[in-house]
Amino acid sequence: MNQITTISTITLAELCIFAASEAFRGNGEVIATGVGPVPRLAAGLAKLTHTPELMMTDGEAYLVEQPVPIGPRAYDDRKPAGYLPFSRFFDSAVWTGRRHAMVTPTQLDRFGQINLSYMGGTYRQPKTQMLGVRGFPGNTIYHANSFFFPAHGPRVFVPGEVDMISGVGYNPAKRVAGGNYSGVDLKSIVTNLCVMDFGGTDKAIRVVSLHPGVTFEEVQEATGFALEQAPEITVTPLPGAEALAVIAALDPHDIRATVIKDNPPAVRA
Repeated sequence: MNQITTISTITLAELCIFAASEAFRGNGEVIATGVGPVPRLAAGLAKLTHTPELMMTDGEAYLVEQPVPIGPRAYDDRKPAGYLPFSRFFDSAVWTGRRHAMVTPTQLDRFGQINLSYMGGTYRQPKTQMLGVRGFPGNTIYHANSFFFPAHGPRVFVPGEVDMISGVGYNPAKRVAGGNYSGVDLKSIVTNLCVMDFGGTDKAIRVVSLHPGVTFEEVQEATGFALEQAPEITVTPLPGAEALAVIAALDPHDIRATVIKDNPPAVRA
């Protein structure tokens, strides 16, 4: 099988899972929490390949050595390594900084401020009411966070500030003299177009790699604020046979195929 044929079998969802797994590389013995199919598969892929010391839960009350596949499954097949009920999760992981979560908020601005509460209108009369701030105010100052967005666009990466700040970012205008902001640790952003981080000016978002066939101009057009570029923008690496096999085993019902619209090949024709 030649290289072109091999590459053409890789979907964009699988490329994003592989890229998102790199956010957890070298994290050490922390709980990797992936919220949603792609982040969840990425965390499992990281544990089963390059960072085996990661800790994971079954999503209920147990730590597991073997990541639990997503979708319908037999819970009796779980291999618990320890008991971690929700009431203890905060003390042992969240508030001690021993967690890295990958989440998908509704909006993100240039400095990583998060919105999961409402869009449009005012606080008292929002145009669209969403989930509320949930745990983001605390989670974004206690442990590392990364992000996944299946549809990169200006409604997600908004100009100015998010409609309501639900989670702490790096906005210098929000910093108070003498404040301790050392607990804010935003890592990586994976989208259907590229991989970004917070290595820009004043920790603004910048592009570090472009998915095959995507240009920086396309990413900028889909973003509501001016993007910076890493000194050397690379092409996002494609998963190899081992990674693809792990992804397939963790997603036996192919739920990943429904995450990104049309699920096109990673490499454009």
